[in-house]
Amino acid sequence: MSLQVILGNFALILFVLMVVTGAIWFLDVFYLAKQRRATADRALAEFDARNNKLTADGIKIDHNSSRGAIEAALLRQPTWIEYSGSFFPVIALVFFLRSFLYEPFKIPSSSMVPTLLVGDLILVNKFTYGIRLPVINKKIIAINDPQRGDVMVFKYPKDLSQDYIKRVVGVPGDKITYENKRLTVNGKPVEYTALDDYLDDEHLVYNKQYRENLSGVAHKILNNEQAASLNLGDVKTFPHSENCSYKYEGFTCVVPAGNYFMMGDNRDNSADSRYWGFVPDQNIVGKAFFVWMNLGNLRRIGGIH
Repeated sequence: MSLQVILGNFALILFVLMVVTGAIWFLDVFYLAKQRRATADRALAEFDARNNKLTADGIKIDHNSSRGAIEAALLRQPTWIEYSGSFFPVIALVFFLRSFLYEPFKIPSSSMVPTLLVGDLILVNKFTYGIRLPVINKKIIAINDPQRGDVMVFKYPKDLSQDYIKRVVGVPGDKITYENKRLTVNGKPVEYTALDDYLDDEHLVYNKQYRENLSGVAHKILNNEQAASLNLGDVKTFPHSENCSYKYEGFTCVVPAGNYFMMGDNRDNSADSRYWGFVPDQNIVGKAFFVWMNLGNLRRIGGIH
């Protein structure tokens, strides 16, 4: 595993922090605290013996406050142990929640416009597609498989340190054809309904907007009439590329077992499976289902369709 992948893997960093703080907490509870208690008991016994002798010699002193101060000082946790013990349960809880339940992500690009906008803060369900071991992302319990139309987060096959988000267009065994900016799945053309043009605030241009019905999942997509259906020069080599045939007007791919074909809703502004290939099951992170915040537009809060 490269240093770049390690630094980009927040789950791994969180796991290491949890292990380190947990080990320190465990060591303190079951060993160091007992050592401090034994040291304090010896010191207090010596303190009591000395004061008892002074009392026997007729010297009256009030040593209760001094005794308490000595005991507190000897039992006090070192700062590094105190902080580790405080952070461990918090880190462990966060690690559990984001590893097995829900993980937050921020949308960095416009490839999923109009479904998701730049700056959307989304939640991803980590258990919809099965329970996976943290860090290594190995599935140990199968629950559901991704379905056509799902918005899914996954590890980019060309760089596992990057998380991508696209829509599932093809599942294992599907024959996907994309020609003249229209999808055909297993020989059946996907239904499209024309909508009002969409204003691209970033480039101040209008794009054609359609409602695409993909296996019963209706969602909006964008097309730029000035762009080609496919930029052949951007197509990279990828595993199972022999399952695909390309031409200027588009392509046809048969999705291999254990893989998925992903596309962005902003069809002419998305680097997706058309260019870098299929997404293996082991790369899956989870299903995006909710926009929980967009600091620039609070009306964005809600479910993802």
